[in-house]
Amino acid sequence: MKKTLIVLKNELLTTIKRKSFILTLLLLPLIGLIFTLVVGNRDQTSGITSLISKLTTTEEEKLSIGLLDNTKNITEIPDELKDQIKLYTTQESAHVDLDSGIIKAFYFIPEFKTELLTPEPQRDPEHQLTFFLPYIVTFLFYIVILGSSSMMLNSITNEKSNRVIEILLTSITPMQLLSGKIVALGLVGLLQTIVWSGTGLFILRLSGRSFALPIEFQLPTSILVWGIIFFILGFILYASLMAGVGALVSNIKEASQATTILVIPMVIPLVLLAPVIENSNGTLAVILSLFPFTSPVSMMTRLSAGNVPFWQILLAIILLLFSAYWIVRSVSGFFRAQYLLSGKEFKIKYFMDAMLGKL
Repeated sequence: MKKTLIVLKNELLTTIKRKSFILTLLLLPLIGLIFTLVVGNRDQTSGITSLISKLTTTEEEKLSIGLLDNTKNITEIPDELKDQIKLYTTQESAHVDLDSGIIKAFYFIPEFKTELLTPEPQRDPEHQLTFFLPYIVTFLFYIVILGSSSMMLNSITNEKSNRVIEILLTSITPMQLLSGKIVALGLVGLLQTIVWSGTGLFILRLSGRSFALPIEFQLPTSILVWGIIFFILGFILYASLMAGVGALVSNIKEASQATTILVIPMVIPLVLLAPVIENSNGTLAVILSLFPFTSPVSMMTRLSAGNVPFWQILLAIILLLFSAYWIVRSVSGFFRAQYLLSGKEFKIKYFMDAMLGKL
């Protein structure tokens, strides 16, 4: 355990200190947040100004008007309009001033009460957000899982080319090395997921206030919890596969070519995104969300597109958990001299035979 923690600490610190990682982590959410705040505040300001300007359009400019807002949206009158608008807290006081001639007119904004006539809001199939919202969530998890897993491939390949990994394996076991790297890079990827997903969820909530985003398109907070779980399991699965590729290939160029084959299951949900969104509880969507190699992305698509039965989420997690465990155990056997020093050209059959222990 002590040696695993050493590997973990070294890998974690090395990764988070890179300038490219820091810029990627903070810059993208910051741009989205700034854009939302600027546009949202502009719309809110224009809305309040429009309301106030309508109230101040009177024949006698010097005579004030009264305003009572039971919705509590207008709590203060701007200084330049205080001579024209007087804010009241009760109707009685407003009527007294109206009868006394202190104000010319009195405007009352009642409190609105909304009541749902259906169990839950239904999304309009023709609305643009019906497709684009799940698409954004899907693409986000595709990028985060694939990007985090690629860091494992780069780490293994660089250490193998520099002969560092051979020195490390003289003092630690392959499982200790692989476990330390997976946990370290998993924490890095999890940090990205939390920051990006949290910022994205906050922007959606914020834009819901600013742009009147329909309530049926507002994502529940629970999707962040499920997202963390599926990211962790998806990362372990694909990071282990990337580590296996890194142990077998002889250079980074060959490793890049090999990853093209491994990421095909991750691309399938993107290709079939439209039918999955259109029928998020259909046969195709259920199969993709339960198959371990596509479930990390497909399940998030379904969760953002509509309601998913809890038993399907639980089954997908169990299948993904067992698959990730088997792959980690199998890939740890790649870190032996017969694989690291073989120098053979990467082939999918060679990779599968190594996974099954036939070599």
